[in-house]
Amino acid sequence: MAHPVTSTLTPAPHRTRSGLALGRLARRPEAGSFLGLVAVLLFFGLFGGSAFTSAAGTASWLNIASEIGIIALPIGLLMIAGELDISVGAVIPAASLTAAIVSGHYGLPNWLGITAALGLGLAVGFLNGLFVTRTTIPSLTITIGTMFLTMGLTLGLTVKIAGSTGVSLVPDPLTKLIFGDYLGGMFQVTILWWVVFVIGLFWLLHISIGNWIYALGGDKESARNVGIPTKRLTIGLFMLSGFSAAFVGVSEVMVYQSAQVLAGQSFIFNSIMCVVIGGVLLTGGFGSIVGIVFGTITFSIVNQGIYFTSMDPNIGSVIIGALLLIAVLTNDTFRQLALSYSSKKGPQS
Repeated sequence: MAHPVTSTLTPAPHRTRSGLALGRLARRPEAGSFLGLVAVLLFFGLFGGSAFTSAAGTASWLNIASEIGIIALPIGLLMIAGELDISVGAVIPAASLTAAIVSGHYGLPNWLGITAALGLGLAVGFLNGLFVTRTTIPSLTITIGTMFLTMGLTLGLTVKIAGSTGVSLVPDPLTKLIFGDYLGGMFQVTILWWVVFVIGLFWLLHISIGNWIYALGGDKESARNVGIPTKRLTIGLFMLSGFSAAFVGVSEVMVYQSAQVLAGQSFIFNSIMCVVIGGVLLTGGFGSIVGIVFGTITFSIVNQGIYFTSMDPNIGSVIIGALLLIAVLTNDTFRQLALSYSSKKGPQS
């Protein structure tokens, strides 16, 4: 009789472990964004046909995802830390024009123009972080101010120096290869840089100092009291955001070989939408790099996939708006599930 009893009971632990594993996955910050990504892929794979799933169709949304993704990653870290950076929309054209003026208008080496552009992004990020940590003004208000300040300086200086609102730049072959080339004639090299940013920021959030960032978004005073350098961390995150925006600006001027004052405004809300769709809470303290990647891909597929169907392109905006609303409504639910799971697990350990 022992054998039947044993054989009946042995599958139970396996079922329990499987159930617990599925439960843990369901409580991950990226769980909701993954479901959204699968739904969007199935939808456009069905209605977009072979044109959407072809190499050219994949490149159409992947190229967009890479540029938005590089900016969305640090924006996501800032939102997890309870902050927000709107100034990226002004840093992108400012960096593009800085590189174009230094290396195009004045004819200096490309590396010098790139260095100046990235330095500009770091400087704007430093000012944002400094104002946020030295005042009680919300980061949203501060970065709106620095955005308009950067936009005004960019416009005024560009017209004064170049005599127009646009400046051209023809990069040397090596610079073009590194920052602005196309792989296979379709895929921007920015995709590879996006992968580098994903790996680097995944390490930063999930392996290195991620606990500090989550603590900063959860309760800034408590984080400061336990010894976390909240001011330096905040400034560093804003500098990372400025650097990433400047990097995209450099990439754009190398791809299109020209820079315009009004470029980059769409990146502000597009990057925030990618982050929210990716499972990051607007209130901070919850999110993941994987979720941000999922959200970026989802947004980019909807943004471009609609053109591969017979639907009205305006429906794409409707779908993106619906995704955003659904994400906002469900992200807090996943967070509450994660918190309830942690509270139940704590006493047992």
